[in-house]
Amino acid sequence: MKHIEIYTDGACSGNPGPGGWGAILRFRTSDGRVFEKELHGGEPSTTNNRMELTALLEALRQLKEPCDIDLFSDSQYVINGLEKGWAKGWRARGWKKADKSPALNPDLWGALLEESAKHTIHYHWLKGHAGHPENERCDQMAVEESRKFRCDGSRAWRHGRRTPYLSSQLFAQIYHSPPRAFSYRAGHNRRIHRWTHRLVLIRLNSRTRFLSG
Repeated sequence: MKHIEIYTDGACSGNPGPGGWGAILRFRTSDGRVFEKELHGGEPSTTNNRMELTALLEALRQLKEPCDIDLFSDSQYVINGLEKGWAKGWRARGWKKADKSPALNPDLWGALLEESAKHTIHYHWLKGHAGHPENERCDQMAVEESRKFRCDGSRAWRHGRRTPYLSSQLFAQIYHSPPRAFSYRAGHNRRIHRWTHRLVLIRLNSRTRFLSG
């Protein structure tokens, strides 16, 4: 059985908000050669726990045969959920916790239980941001992925893309319209001014507002 080291981390700005995940898989051959593979991805609106789960899930999906795995993660949610059998208990109760409250992220936990059952996994919790090289690298990948979904107030509008996330929980859909100047107030009295070729539809607290002129 091959021995694999897996390092994972997740990040989220806002929680919920734009998030990312990173993972490193390492395999050492009998003659001392080392092979590594880095994985990363993100979502426009997610949570930190979902990114932690996704990092491990995507790493396990890379393995084509049963392996002996040393897993390193700074997420007690992931480590305890698998090592202590919490997730199995939630599944057995129809994705309910012992106090009958809903267990979150059943879609990811269900898939993760299926994938982890194929392997022998040894769990190692790492303290986050404590200088562990692989953990720091995974964190870097996760943060970089989360930043891809943030809006800087101009770039996404200028290119007419759908903007999945704005700071202060503003969501925008871009529509073509004649050029016009506009501004809006976005959280903590920050004012953003831009000249754009778009009419911005802002959804704030389930209300729709057209801002222009």
